[in-house]
Amino acid sequence: MFSALQKANFYLGTFGFFKVPLIWLCRPKLLKLDENEVELRIPLKRRTKNHLNSMYFGVLAVGADVAGGFMAMSKAQQRGKRVSLAFKEVEGKFLKRPEADVHFICKDGQLIDDMLDETLRSGERVNQPVRIIATCPSLHGDEPMAEFSLVLSLKAR
Repeated sequence: MFSALQKANFYLGTFGFFKVPLIWLCRPKLLKLDENEVELRIPLKRRTKNHLNSMYFGVLAVGADVAGGFMAMSKAQQRGKRVSLAFKEVEGKFLKRPEADVHFICKDGQLIDDMLDETLRSGERVNQPVRIIATCPSLHGDEPMAEFSLVLSLKAR
């Protein structure tokens, strides 16, 4: 019927619309979601760009948030467990102006699995930085436009 990626995109859209409308307004679309990696795209449109016709840095932060957080939510749901998820710190390096659709890639699936294992075993909050790279493949291939480090905080509920 529907692929896992289609279901994940439906969930992301619904979550954004009802829980975090700014995510919904940015229109992220998951392109890849597997055990180790998530990749999503946010289109460069009127509502996501700044006065320089590049992606507004707040939208870049939304993309990094979704890329880092969606994998953790997805993995917890796959396990049938409820976890509290938040970001405690954010560090961003803006390297080049993203003047096209931006792809956000997080390859920290194993780290997130380890964090889930620890919080489910101990019941304590676990904090670890996850790394997200933002690229503009249509203009610059795999060259990073921005790099983010977000401290993901997970706690079993």
